[in-house]
Amino acid sequence: MPPDSPDRAPADRALADREAVAEQVFVALADPTRRALLARLASAGPATATELADRLPITRQAIAKHLALLAGAGLVTAERGERRRVRYRLRSAPMRVAQQFLAALARDWDGPLDALKDHLDG
Repeated sequence: MPPDSPDRAPADRALADREAVAEQVFVALADPTRRALLARLASAGPATATELADRLPITRQAIAKHLALLAGAGLVTAERGERRRVRYRLRSAPMRVAQQFLAALARDWDGPLDALKDHLDG
């Protein structure tokens, strides 16, 4: 059944939505260049693609492609500034969703791992 199916319960749809956001975040974070872009925006604040390209050994066009993927994952927003310059700003909400997803996974693993440890120690 598709995540937006009317037959699905709202809680099921919300869970599927959170999992989809987490998946997009993990895909975005899989690339070291995108992680570097996020780190730069986190440390120095909003920047243009040109400003970001000045700090990395890749072209502005490659930066623009990475920024588009980050925007698609909701991790950055593009804001029009003076003289039609677009500045990219970090968004933390999708990262929090991914953190919650990982925390839930960790909780699910804690019980079985503790039981295994107890069994091996006993």
